[in-house]
Amino acid sequence: MEDFRRTFVRVCKEAGVEPQESVLARLLQERRGGGGGGGVCLDLSGQSLSADTCLALGRVFQNDSVFTEVSLSDCMLSEEGEFGMGNNLRSAGAEALGKLLARNKTIQRLVLEWNALGMWDEAFSLFCEGLAANASLTQLDLRNNQITHQGASELASVLKRNGALEVLDLRWNNMGLLGGRSLLDSLQQNQTLVQLEMAGNNVPSDTLKALEQATGHNSDKRSLRTEGRSRTKVLSKEINTLKQEKGRQVNRLQMVEAALALSEQKQQDLGEMLTRVRAEKEEQRGRQAKERKKDQEDGVLREGKLLRDMQNMTDSNTQLRNKVEEQERRCKSQQLQIFELKQELTNSTAELKLRLVQAEDRLEMEKRRSKQALEDMDALRQKEVEHMNRHLEESERALQDRIFKLENQRIQLEEELSRSKAGSVTQRAEAEEELSRVRAQVHLQEQVASLEEKLRAVRQSRQEVQNQCTQQKQTVAELQAKQGQQRLEADGLRRRVEELQQELSGKDQERVAEVSRVRVELQEQTGHLQAERATNGSLKEKISALEREMKALSSSHREALLDKESESSSLLERLRLRDAEIQRIREDEAQRASYLHSAVLAYVQGSPLGHYSSPKK
Repeated sequence: MEDFRRTFVRVCKEAGVEPQESVLARLLQERRGGGGGGGVCLDLSGQSLSADTCLALGRVFQNDSVFTEVSLSDCMLSEEGEFGMGNNLRSAGAEALGKLLARNKTIQRLVLEWNALGMWDEAFSLFCEGLAANASLTQLDLRNNQITHQGASELASVLKRNGALEVLDLRWNNMGLLGGRSLLDSLQQNQTLVQLEMAGNNVPSDTLKALEQATGHNSDKRSLRTEGRSRTKVLSKEINTLKQEKGRQVNRLQMVEAALALSEQKQQDLGEMLTRVRAEKEEQRGRQAKERKKDQEDGVLREGKLLRDMQNMTDSNTQLRNKVEEQERRCKSQQLQIFELKQELTNSTAELKLRLVQAEDRLEMEKRRSKQALEDMDALRQKEVEHMNRHLEESERALQDRIFKLENQRIQLEEELSRSKAGSVTQRAEAEEELSRVRAQVHLQEQVASLEEKLRAVRQSRQEVQNQCTQQKQTVAELQAKQGQQRLEADGLRRRVEELQQELSGKDQERVAEVSRVRVELQEQTGHLQAERATNGSLKEKISALEREMKALSSSHREALLDKESESSSLLERLRLRDAEIQRIREDEAQRASYLHSAVLAYVQGSPLGHYSSPKK
């Protein structure tokens, strides 16, 4: 704001003019009021601006970006001041604007108030030709442009050809009665102009009312067209929404069917896998039975071998006893030692027998408890073997110490002990072999347990697949419920179409009522005219002395009658056009309703959801 004030003072000084104090005071007042941003109005109304001040303000406004509105009402501007503040467009400007409008396709609002475009008919005719060729301009302001009835006829020709102009402001021009009639005639062919301002043009009130009625009819037609388009757009959007929802549901159903087929395939694969596992399990059981039978046979063979070994050892002990008795007979001096040796040998034999019996019992127990105490049996067997080895070694050492004294018996006893040691080693090897077999059997049992665990996992996965199948069935049921909801929505659309048809019938009734009302008004006007004619006939004899006045009155009366007749014809023409327009709108609405109805029926009948859900019901 301060920059604007300084620029104004500088321009005034450059022009050699003193800045007007009232303007400076107003600018200072605007600055104090906080105006400095966009959307500021400079109010100079009632300031009596001089021509020099107007020139200075015009130069400042050329580079100003602060004020968006200037109020110059009641400023007593002269023609020179108006030229400095405004455009003052004349013939050349009108021709340039005509060329611009003929080629431009983007301007929608054009304000040309307070110019002189209508002073030159040829230039204004060029402007009107460009305006008629324009298809984008919707609002035109031609206030106070000195437009005459000739310019009004040019504008009337524009309105007959232009199909985009909606608002036209022609206030404060010089069109007169002829210009008003020209515009009224042009509005019979124009259906887009909805607002026409004609104040201050010396146009009769009845013509102004006719113009207002024509623009009102255009406004009603425009609202009807807009409403029809909006309804058609809404219905098309609803149809597209239904189609999209239908597509989504079809895709969802296809996905569900694919998932169901995949789950069935998985279930079939799992069934085949379960069959293979059962066959493998049966085969494994057969192998285990064969191995168990073979182990039993091997155990029987081992028992027989152990019995034979025991018998051999018993025989060898008997031989040893005989040899000892012979040695007692031979060596009485060594009877005590031989007796002790025999006693020890008997004890060792009994201990060996007891250990053999215990080993057999433990072997049977290990066969029964091989699954629970494998490690304990291994440790116990190892301890027994070590203990037997230690005991045999101790016995060997004791026998060697004693047999050293008996030279004849030493060799035999050493041989017997070596045989016993070899037998114990053989027994230990057999026990270790039996232990390895038991371990193999335990390993097989562990494999059986792992296979059973796998079988349980397969059963669990089968249960999960069954749960998924149940969920898929629930999803199919939900889709069927949504299909029923869509059918309800289609019924709602059908009811909406019926409501639209009812509204259309209501509009037809309103049209019929309006036509009847206009006919009644025409009959009343005709009656009034007939009464006036009768009155004029009766008064002809009474006013014969006033023929001159009568001629003037009759001429004016004839002109009024012509106006009334033209108004009646125009009303009839407008009524005919309105009937035709209403008939066309009704046909369009009926056609749209039939299209919508057929589209809804085609959608409901052609929906594939019914085909998908009908077999399952």
